[in-house]
Amino acid sequence: MDLLNQVLQLFVKFGQIGGGLWLVWGAITFGGALKDQNGPDMKSGMWQIVGGGLVIAAVTLFGSISL
Repeated sequence: MDLLNQVLQLFVKFGQIGGGLWLVWGAITFGGALKDQNGPDMKSGMWQIVGGGLVIAAVTLFGSISL
């Protein structure tokens, strides 16, 4: 059971890192679109930011499962 908990915590760590990278890339996209005043890219960047936050929230919630 200890191995299963370690695997779950590793999954949560990778998910949080991946969600954070997705969120940061969305912020970069959004910032570049603001500079260029490009509406579709602004929307894309904003949804990437939201998506990254949701990934972080989902894996954190998943990590709270007790086995």
